[in-house]
Amino acid sequence: MIGIIMGSSSDLKVMQEAADILAELGVPYEIDVVSAHRTPEKMVEYGKTARQRGLKVIIAGAGGAAHLPGMVASLTTLPVIGVPVKSSNSIDGWDSVLSILQMPSGVPVATVALNGARNAGILAAQIVGTSDEALADRLQQYKENLKEKVDEMSKETKKRYEK
Repeated sequence: MIGIIMGSSSDLKVMQEAADILAELGVPYEIDVVSAHRTPEKMVEYGKTARQRGLKVIIAGAGGAAHLPGMVASLTTLPVIGVPVKSSNSIDGWDSVLSILQMPSGVPVATVALNGARNAGILAAQIVGTSDEALADRLQQYKENLKEKVDEMSKETKKRYEK
């Protein structure tokens, strides 16, 4: 199971993309609002109990100062994927990106693009897929479908501009 957490319900419009792709791939997940600044005790409990609750990867989205991914990573040995969120209180998203990217040695957080929750979901599935053959097969099919979509776009583009 994958844990998806975010600092505020306003982040849900971005983080929903992670939930959507995990559902598409048939990967169970839980989703919650866990604020590093407003509910620090909940954040500590979430991070410390994640493995015992069956989580394999945590996706943590946050805007502004974006402490949630790093703080959760400091509390667990599970892989944590940070999603910087361009929020209403952010500096065009750069503060979130840099807060998640610049982790100290020993506390890694994998970081995806600004508002890149879909890729975070795919990465989480790929991590779990290293020990789940059925999921690895579904991911392979997903990649094949991406290739087919690009091939179709290529044909449409060439057709449009042929002389």
